[in-house]
Amino acid sequence: MEVHEGTVIVMSTSALGAPACAQWFTTTHWSVVLAAKGGASASGDEALEKLCRAYWPPLYAYIRREGHDATEAQDLTQEFFARLLEKDFLDHLHHQQGKFRSFLLTFLKHFLAEQRRKAGTQKRGGGQVLISLDATDGEDGYLLEPVDELTPDQVFERRWAQTVLQTALDRLREEYAARGQTKLFELLQDYQPREPGGPSYAQLGEVLGLTEAAVKSAVQRMRQRHRELLRKEIAQTVTRPEEIEEEIRHFRALLARERD
Repeated sequence: MEVHEGTVIVMSTSALGAPACAQWFTTTHWSVVLAAKGGASASGDEALEKLCRAYWPPLYAYIRREGHDATEAQDLTQEFFARLLEKDFLDHLHHQQGKFRSFLLTFLKHFLAEQRRKAGTQKRGGGQVLISLDATDGEDGYLLEPVDELTPDQVFERRWAQTVLQTALDRLREEYAARGQTKLFELLQDYQPREPGGPSYAQLGEVLGLTEAAVKSAVQRMRQRHRELLRKEIAQTVTRPEEIEEEIRHFRALLARERD
């Protein structure tokens, strides 16, 4: 599902309501990491691993753009997350605020500098696979980036935006599948009414067994829900509700540059 101008921001932060904001900010990415300081738990470890998987693509892309080949980047990304998952490291985190991805990128830069100092002294990773992830996922996404145009930081930012967008879309797909509406989702997720050569509402209605008006409503509901899920994903990366709008503007700008 594409994000077009004006489709991401659908309401002001004040319109979200205090209960909704309170709920979001008890499950931010920061809260997941800080909760892990309290000790091992099945739910905490699962949440932390899920978080690591979400940030794998942008961090991997940064390492690749720094000049490492695919194998080195996979090993370094795994080892970076191993360091992040160490409880001893987490114990040093206090009152963290700001953008979670900025913290990760800063920590990654320190980690890579340390690895350069240690180059050749030990084998990376020790053969241990810490995160169950198809290693081709990060490489396939990285190969789509322009060869010479973007700095490592810019590649990281863009891959972050792409990952947030895909995560929201995956959640949307799951919701439709749970209602037995997979076919509806597949037909409407990328539908643009004014796209030259594309099907009309009436033609889609014939395929879906719906009226033209029902298809229009279904498209509007899908886009609305996708915007809501995007906002929730972005909200999880900051520490204060007032930062959401800033992040959404940044997110939109990143995707706009991608389309240029």
